[in-house]
Amino acid sequence: MAVIATPIQSSLRLVVQTGTDNDGNPVYRNRSYNRVKPEAPDADVYDVANVLAGLQSNPLFAVQRVVTDELAEE
Repeated sequence: MAVIATPIQSSLRLVVQTGTDNDGNPVYRNRSYNRVKPEAPDADVYDVANVLAGLQSNPLFAVQRVVTDELAEE
């Protein structure tokens, strides 16, 4: 039984550092942008993430892409 994964939706998540806690450890928050086309190339999504990060007042820690796949038997 072969299973095929078909991407049906995608979102972009920017992880930014919003400060530090009392022990000096970094505190992170997520900024999510939905409705990213699943077929958009990763390089393009990354470029857009960097542009959006430039508009943030907090420094960018990580860029993440969240993809939801539909699974079906072949």
